Amino acid sequence: MDYWDHLRLTRYINYEDFLARNPGATVWYATTKAHQCYTDVHYGLHDFIMFGKESAGIPEDILVENEDHCIRIPMGPDIRSLNLANSVAIVLYEALRQQGFHGLEEYGNLHHLKWKEKDS
Repeated sequence: MDYWDHLRLTRYINYEDFLARNPGATVWYATTKAHQCYTDVHYGLHDFIMFGKESAGIPEDILVENEDHCIRIPMGPDIRSLNLANSVAIVLYEALRQQGFHGLEEYGNLHHLKWKEKDS
């Protein structure tokens, strides 16, 4: 993929390694079992959002220790969960929206043509 060199990727051995290397970090834990909706919280510019494995989610001992920072995406009663990539996109773009899409382009460029100039 042509964008990998633009990513800041950090790998952690496990959750404890993450906590040790990010002391005092604000982490939001995405789970289908949370009390609060992902739109009910304020995401800071340097916050982390944790998602678990698609098959099992985040371990419950981590969720119980961080109940006030657990968030969920509202779903219908017959839906167990959403695809992990979709869930990440939903929550991440809410956090980016709250930050005014900090660091993202104002609008995209066309491949071959140009957008009309807007009147000021």
